[in-house]
Amino acid sequence: MVTIIIPTLNEAKTIGNIVRFCLNHTLVNEVIVVDDNSEDETVALALAAGAKIINSKIRGKGISMKEGIQKAQHEILLFLDGDIDPYPEDTITLLATPLIHDEADFVKATFARNAGRVTELVAKPLLNIYYPGLSGFTQPLSGMIAGRKKFFNRIDFFNDYGVDIGILIDMYLMKARISEVNIGYIENKSKPWESLGKMSKEVSRAIIAKAQPQSEFNMPEEEVSSIETIQREMHNTLKENLSRYHKLIVFDLDDIIFKGSFIDECAATFGFTRQLEELRFNEKDPIILTKRIGLLLKGKTIDDLLNIASNIEMVKDIQAVVQALKEKEYIVGIISHSYLLIANYVRQNIGGDFAYANQLDFYEGKATGEVNMPSYLFASPESICGHAYCKTNALQYACDKYNVLLKNCMVIGDDRDDRCILAHAGKGVAFCTGDELLEKIAYFTIKEKAFKPLLHIA
Repeated sequence: MVTIIIPTLNEAKTIGNIVRFCLNHTLVNEVIVVDDNSEDETVALALAAGAKIINSKIRGKGISMKEGIQKAQHEILLFLDGDIDPYPEDTITLLATPLIHDEADFVKATFARNAGRVTELVAKPLLNIYYPGLSGFTQPLSGMIAGRKKFFNRIDFFNDYGVDIGILIDMYLMKARISEVNIGYIENKSKPWESLGKMSKEVSRAIIAKAQPQSEFNMPEEEVSSIETIQREMHNTLKENLSRYHKLIVFDLDDIIFKGSFIDECAATFGFTRQLEELRFNEKDPIILTKRIGLLLKGKTIDDLLNIASNIEMVKDIQAVVQALKEKEYIVGIISHSYLLIANYVRQNIGGDFAYANQLDFYEGKATGEVNMPSYLFASPESICGHAYCKTNALQYACDKYNVLLKNCMVIGDDRDDRCILAHAGKGVAFCTGDELLEKIAYFTIKEKAFKPLLHIA
């Protein structure tokens, strides 16, 4: 005969049906439910269905399994999860038969569902390194198992997500005859994203901890390198899969959101229009030009600059369109060669998510004339455009931060300064531009001072 052990924690919705399913089988005359202090009706429902109850003093699946083993009457033990209902009809027969016929000492269930993320990205690669003989198991983390009590009694159980892989490894090290059987299709809930990090850590720790006594704590350099590769590839794979669902839209600031240019308005207000025009005519290096224009603002207060920004009219439908874009799950940002103080002021007014721009330096509330040019505007080894100082570099930075593919980006620009970023975005939009080349580069052109047309291509 067979004893079935079911560790549980708040499984009132399923436990009664599972216990009845087990006791209706001709091979089963003992079902032990080991409860981890459930706060619902799990114990009462399991008892009513005919199970024996063990109230575990310490929470954790490993402790519960060990307590169930100690109380079991039979030599053949079968473990089931307490949250699966229904199980395939032949589950118990398929798990127990290899043991009854003395064809195996330990049996692990696989089932018709894609292997989980931690299985593919953590467990299997590590098993390939440490235990190649176990790498062929389809679902090494499956908790539906059966085995002989004399083998289970020799196992040191982990008490976290590593318990199931730890059992498999111990059975392998004890040279138990191991079999994997397909029990059919089950509805098995995936772990939420927030649990994957904890699960990955505990599973990897279990595999490595079991391996250490075998290798006398000596880990070859190539194995360390392999683990680092696994971690890197796991990060890249998860990031790539998530990025498919993220979308980003970027607006320039001057003559796009603003009906005018911030620095031109400053020049008109503070009387340096002629100096500004001379600088633009004479200085062709964009970095030096930015630095020298910043000197024209020396001594101006934060309030002075914000007052000018507040008096520049914005395109009327910008706030409504940003709201509509966010309802379409777009991340909305500003990338500008203007100043972060002003870009953030606008971002807050339109409901955007981020703003990237040059940083004016202030001391005691007044501009020093220095401009700090952030690194995200400069080229890096990963830059795709070849320009030392370019908005495209900032777009790449935003894509990396928000995990968005470039092809899922829309960028709105208006002059030659925006040619590069529009060319590299998935959809570049030329907005009320007089630059013919920009129009040719753009995926779409807007001729009027309104952003509503964006919603047709978003």
